[in-house]
Amino acid sequence: MANLRANLTVAANGRIVIPAEIRAALGVKDGGKLIARVENGALVLESIHTAVARAQAMVRKYVPAGTNLVDEFIAERHAEAARE
Repeated sequence: MANLRANLTVAANGRIVIPAEIRAALGVKDGGKLIARVENGALVLESIHTAVARAQAMVRKYVPAGTNLVDEFIAERHAEAARE
């Protein structure tokens, strides 16, 4: 992804306008949603898709290769149901 920069103005009501080229680079269409966070004093905006992929990558390093967490969860639920 290209490094895009823009000077933005914060309106009195706190709104900012994100330029079209930046929205396009983020893959955000009209009415789309972004995740906002402050990181080291900087405002970071990312698409929901990017945020989910980042979270999945963070969790993936704790899951052994070849492990299917969904299958494990379903098996645990079935075992709990059988005990009841």
